[in-house]
Amino acid sequence: MTLPTEFPVLPFADQAELEAWLEAEHLTAPGLYVRLAKKGSGVPSINWEQMVEVLLCFGWIDGRANRLDDRFYLQRITPRRPRSVWSLKNVTTVERLTAEGRMRPAGLAVVEAAKADGRWQRAYAGPATIGMPDDLAAALDAEPAARTAYDALDGQNRYAVLWRVHTASTPATRAKRIADLVQLLAEGRRLH
Repeated sequence: MTLPTEFPVLPFADQAELEAWLEAEHLTAPGLYVRLAKKGSGVPSINWEQMVEVLLCFGWIDGRANRLDDRFYLQRITPRRPRSVWSLKNVTTVERLTAEGRMRPAGLAVVEAAKADGRWQRAYAGPATIGMPDDLAAALDAEPAARTAYDALDGQNRYAVLWRVHTASTPATRAKRIADLVQLLAEGRRLH
């Protein structure tokens, strides 16, 4: 694999090492690739769940992961963008980290900004728990070809449709997304 060159690549044996790096770099570094050891590699390494906890404490987020070799993969991490959406899983994790007193000022500031502009309340569910909103269901039922196409989608495409509706920031955006998605489905097209 060709190594990504936009950010440095660093390994961390545990949460304390990543916390120390973020304590020093979270305000100035544009990002990093964390080298995570695969299960069974025998290499001491922070795991993905531990990494995400630390990132949330500092207002950072994980991005795309890339296979490095048989023992490692690279996880891209960056500061959370000002308008990025929140998952319910991360909201729940932040609530626990706050109760445990682990959140840092930068992480708390990102959370407060999300609460202030409504992104916190609009956090989306994961693929296993996301539900069909009533307004989307009604729009699909009003267009039988779109309903048939939606019902035939695989899980990835079904989730993509639901995610776009759930993450709309205003009622007008939500209505437009629903109309566009129904039209796309009625025409027999998919998102992915």
